[in-house]
Amino acid sequence: MAATDFKDYYSVLGVSKTASQDEIKQAFRKLARKYHPDVNPNNKQAEAKFKEVSEAYEVLSDSDKRKKYDQFGQYWKQAGEGFPNGAGGVGVDVGGFDFSQYGSFDDFINELLGRFGGAAPGGARGSSQSYSYRTSTKTGGPTGFNDYGFQTPDGGKTQDSEAIISLGFAEAFHGVEKQLSLGNEIIKVRIPAGAKTGSKLRVRGKGPVNPFNQQRGDLYLKVELKPHVFFQLEGDNLICEVPITPDEAVLGTSVEVPTPENTTAKVNIPPGIRSGQTLRLRGKGWVLGNSRRGDLMVKIAIATPKDITPQERELYEKLRSIRSYNPRSNLNNVQL
Repeated sequence: MAATDFKDYYSVLGVSKTASQDEIKQAFRKLARKYHPDVNPNNKQAEAKFKEVSEAYEVLSDSDKRKKYDQFGQYWKQAGEGFPNGAGGVGVDVGGFDFSQYGSFDDFINELLGRFGGAAPGGARGSSQSYSYRTSTKTGGPTGFNDYGFQTPDGGKTQDSEAIISLGFAEAFHGVEKQLSLGNEIIKVRIPAGAKTGSKLRVRGKGPVNPFNQQRGDLYLKVELKPHVFFQLEGDNLICEVPITPDEAVLGTSVEVPTPENTTAKVNIPPGIRSGQTLRLRGKGWVLGNSRRGDLMVKIAIATPKDITPQERELYEKLRSIRSYNPRSNLNNVQL
């Protein structure tokens, strides 16, 4: 990644580098609602901004990714992956290394290993130690993957590579066909319905070529789901939060809840429900395969209005004066 391509994710979300996870989450939700494609149909600029905001939240909401981003800046993905240990447990530690002196991560790799051969750092002659790094880049067309490897001359095994592919919730839920660019080669890959973050798809024979035996390895695509403004995925279940008013919580009600099929499902809210309680819609969650579905978990949030009419205020005050229920009665006996 060139220095000019670097995105300051903190600036994208409009938060400081010391922002808490709650502040980051609140900033993302506000911007996601503002730029969501459903709110800005056919607005390419808003769509691009939504993707940028989602990308920033994806990194800063993950403590491990955020730590690497804060340490390595624009090279956080490459430096965070480091170099896997070779035979004999030899590894390279890049912790605390200053990457700012290089124009790109390629420059760093060229200096450290050399692009065209030589002995691996710290490796004995005749060994088959292997060091590799992998990066993924996005272009205006197909997704592009850049894979570089280095192996000593007697290495006889094929070399596999791994790349991250980002999917929206709709793409992952329904399945999607993606067009990928592997150097000068364009391939099409079908992602089956129900992919999750961490899911891996093996593309046989599309990895890097071993220069010593000309055998080509496999490409593994590791799925990462982009954040969604309403749904979250936990295991096999979808989680969503639905607000209700205080009177609905006391008296009970029924509400229409969005489902991943872009339809709605009716949910009966029982009287006396508390904020934070969860209701289950069986079979309305994530695709599990074999025509099975997970559940949709509806988390209830009691939303109190900030602006009320004079008549509403009068009724709330009257209700307060005649209310018999004291939710804090159990606090009277609390002691250390």
